[in-house]
Amino acid sequence: MTADPPDCDQKKVWERGNLSFEGEVEEAGYQNGPQLWFLNALELSAPASPVLLECNAPAVPSGWLQLSGHPKSIAPVANGIVRKRVSGPHDTELLAYRQLMIDPHAVKVVPKFYGVHQCFQSGGETGAGGPECFIELHNMLHGFVDPNVMDIKMGFRTFTESEVSNTALREDLYRKMVAVDPNAPTDEEHRARAITKLRYMQFRENMSSTQEKGFRIEALKMRGCTPVTDLKTIKTDRQIQGTIGHFVGGRRSVAKDILKRLKQMRTAIEKSSFFGRHQVLGSSVFIVYDDHQVGVWLIDFAKALPLPKGTKVTHRARWQMGNCEEGLLHGFDELIRTMEAVQHNVHQQQRHPSRASEV
Repeated sequence: MTADPPDCDQKKVWERGNLSFEGEVEEAGYQNGPQLWFLNALELSAPASPVLLECNAPAVPSGWLQLSGHPKSIAPVANGIVRKRVSGPHDTELLAYRQLMIDPHAVKVVPKFYGVHQCFQSGGETGAGGPECFIELHNMLHGFVDPNVMDIKMGFRTFTESEVSNTALREDLYRKMVAVDPNAPTDEEHRARAITKLRYMQFRENMSSTQEKGFRIEALKMRGCTPVTDLKTIKTDRQIQGTIGHFVGGRRSVAKDILKRLKQMRTAIEKSSFFGRHQVLGSSVFIVYDDHQVGVWLIDFAKALPLPKGTKVTHRARWQMGNCEEGLLHGFDELIRTMEAVQHNVHQQQRHPSRASEV
């Protein structure tokens, strides 16, 4: 597999191959080009300030990359392992990984879990704040050389039902909504100048492909380029296929390997008892490849919540309050269909390179 030179020009990213999005950008009201799809106003709250991971960990190497999540919440240590900060010994993600490792199907789709590491902040065991707890996971970048990386958030619901159960009207969320789209509120919401959290969360996720496709492209990094982390408003089939097509970079073998792995993961999730017992919110498909290999995993289980007794989910049915559906497998179905289209486009471009260059 031979790598092409990096193409970091933002406009070229979205015009790769036979795809051009300028018309769609203008129709959406973003008159100054595709880079204005990248909206920061959708953040619901500022991230917490995580402690620095200084517990016997070496300096973060120059090749280390964290595409999403709270800054400095994850750091590499020795021997292909990363540490991720968790709240304590009963943390939801820690409990999830312990169960995932003993599920013969689920263990095939997630990074390997090595255990828990506990350390104390400066001041010793009696110092302020007490011990800090970290889970140790396989470093998915280990063994790759200057790779291309993509993070895809899965599901058509990424918030918990408890997060949106409060029906109080909030002026701050109304202001956030109109900052993104002044026409989004209804006449009644404009008069009240306030909306519920559920209304805001659904508005935010409707800005992306989350609600329709069950996945959204969260972030990507091409070799030699800076990470692109605000892709949440990429929504149409053309935009999604164009972005993933650029990520694949015309490499048919990469598209084929990613597609094969996604199908394997979907089958494993369908057979898994863990996924049969949990609603899995906010997890991501993490894709990485270089000139020699491709890796794909399902990551992030901070909101993998056990189902109430007697509740069953398909991971495909639409969510209604109380049914616990989140659309994880619906997202895999749609992502697989997208990758099939990308693979077909790459094949067509290789068969007819002159057509692609004429566009």
